[in-house]
Amino acid sequence: MRRDSQRELYRMFYAYGMSIALRYTDTREDAVGVLNDAFLKVFQGIQKYDRNRPFKPWLRQIIVNTAIDHYHRQQKLQMEVINQEIMDSSPADETIISGISYDEIIHMIRKLSPAYRTVFNLHVIEGFTHEEIADKLGISVGTSKSNLAKAKKNLQLILSKTF
Repeated sequence: MRRDSQRELYRMFYAYGMSIALRYTDTREDAVGVLNDAFLKVFQGIQKYDRNRPFKPWLRQIIVNTAIDHYHRQQKLQMEVINQEIMDSSPADETIISGISYDEIIHMIRKLSPAYRTVFNLHVIEGFTHEEIADKLGISVGTSKSNLAKAKKNLQLILSKTF
């Protein structure tokens, strides 16, 4: 792939890729790093792309996998130990949720710990099952379910404090 073509592909899909990478990282700088690593993988593996299939889902999968790799590096393959109990609480008021912007939601998700945020993104946003998440992250299915429950609980607390 020629450099001009690479540059154009990067330019065309930068915003799309950043919207995915930002969900998995603590900072914008980390998101840029994940996105750049993902595009490097795209450019190196472009011959594997099936032109009969849509490009965006293929790119999204590479970005998500790169973000997971980033997560593993950041955590040095160690997941957080889960010690706190899940508390029961009432669901957040739907009128509040409907008035929240995309940027505010992303900001709240980024306040979650890396383990909770990663499982939340993979399950809620990307649609992976707990079995798939457990396999990708090298954790148990129970840990995936627990991290998701705690992520939701923490998001409820963040929502209640914010609004």
